[in-house]
Amino acid sequence: MLYRLNTDNRVVGTKQVKRALANGDAEVVYVAEDADKRIIDEIVTICKEQQVELVYVSSMKELGKACNIDVSAASAAILKQNAI
Repeated sequence: MLYRLNTDNRVVGTKQVKRALANGDAEVVYVAEDADKRIIDEIVTICKEQQVELVYVSSMKELGKACNIDVSAASAAILKQNAI
């Protein structure tokens, strides 16, 4: 399922994911299991409240690689088609 992150229709990083959730633009949210809980707990809570699909990835390094970036990532989101 991580292959879906290799697209332009996504955001990477906690601030961007929170913004996408606040705007109702997130379709699927990915969070790294090894990320600091303080960072991802709010995202997890919002996803549950809004019933947004939540996918856990084993590591920040793996999530960053799936997003085609050279650094680790705590979270990422696939955006809804109308959010482009």
